[in-house]
Amino acid sequence: MSSRLRTREPESDSDSTASGSRPSGLAGLPDIPDPHTLGTQDARTLSDSLFERLAALKEGTPEYAFVRNTLVEINLSLVKYAASRFRNRNQPMEDIVQVGTIGLIKAINRFDVGRAVEFPSFALPTIEGEIKRFFRDNSWDVRVPRRLQELRIDIARASDILEQGLGRDPTAAELAAHLGVDEGEVREGRRAANGYNARSLDAVFEDAPVGFAQCCLGQEVRAYDTVECVVALKPLMTTLPERDRMILTMRFVEELTQREIGERMGISQMQVSRLLTRILTTLRDALLAEDDGGPATPPAAPGHVAPPPPPTPSCRHPEAASPSSARGAAARSGHARRARPRPTAGASDARGCRR
Repeated sequence: MSSRLRTREPESDSDSTASGSRPSGLAGLPDIPDPHTLGTQDARTLSDSLFERLAALKEGTPEYAFVRNTLVEINLSLVKYAASRFRNRNQPMEDIVQVGTIGLIKAINRFDVGRAVEFPSFALPTIEGEIKRFFRDNSWDVRVPRRLQELRIDIARASDILEQGLGRDPTAAELAAHLGVDEGEVREGRRAANGYNARSLDAVFEDAPVGFAQCCLGQEVRAYDTVECVVALKPLMTTLPERDRMILTMRFVEELTQREIGERMGISQMQVSRLLTRILTTLRDALLAEDDGGPATPPAAPGHVAPPPPPTPSCRHPEAASPSSARGAAARSGHARRARPRPTAGASDARGCRR
């Protein structure tokens, strides 16, 4: 045993150590000035002695609690070692150490001195399992099956290995071949990673009064407005005369000045300005009419022949338009001459319409 650990008899029942008040009945235990200053070998040697004493004590007694608490304190280095493997996770290290300490206590309660196993070898899997369970239950905002959670970890490790060898991000097929799984399972594991540690868009940063969405979302992109206008103008452009489309192309695609457009078309700059004003006004009115739910077709430009108006309904009786009813109409007309009724206001209007 190291020179730092020495066996002594307690001077009184109230003798104290770093682990707390030493109960009576623990004569022969080594003196532990500060369990946190023990080296690895000293901690293992002292743990073996304490586990032998713990096995002989009755659970629930002050002596049992003192020995178990001392075992926890001198083996906290195992918890810190296990927690350091999860330092890149999005969780405070204090919480990880606290959860790992719970795993250490469970390992102490289940450790059997009679088995030929070193306590660190027995405790580390229990501590790491408790930490992994903590991440599985608290870091996944969307509940994901355990199979996919483990697959996500395997995919992340395989991605690091393949990226170093390939010099690029591996494809799903390459990951599937490396892991020995189907390509569909790789895609499923990647989708499952989206449910890991999601953040609320309304969460407020400690150093900013605005929410997460306002901090992470980019500024408004003006180019989207241009794309929307181009898509809306495309069907309207097809209804314009060729001359108008040519003027718009020279002005907004070739970016010619009004004077250059006039020289190319053989007209004055003033005429080009008036034409552009008329064309743009026509397109703007058509867009506004489309937004209001009206027709999107712009009015016809000067020089276009307007379509003929629809025929107006005739004032004559509907049966007069049918050749098959000509004889019946003539017979009715003769009968009307033999028995002419007194004209009324409606009949007078009808005669006026026929004239």
